[in-house]
Amino acid sequence: MIMSKKQDRMVYQRADKKWVNKRNDSNRASSVNSTQKEAQESAKRMLQNQRGGELTTKGRNGQIRSKDTIYPGNDPYPPKDTEN
Repeated sequence: MIMSKKQDRMVYQRADKKWVNKRNDSNRASSVNSTQKEAQESAKRMLQNQRGGELTTKGRNGQIRSKDTIYPGNDPYPPKDTEN
């Protein structure tokens, strides 16, 4: 089982319908956005500045919708990306 690293990020929707970009090792959000797209873009920028990592996005239902390795992340089993 692969554990998430500290710098990996999660994007999800709060109860107040705002979208959150949060580091996996943090209790507080790094950014709060009006749309999922804004939160994803913010998370990608932060991951690129941190030398890459994994971005996990959850949908409105709370289930994982997508995972993406942000360059220069180190994905040991890179899939053929059909999403991004």
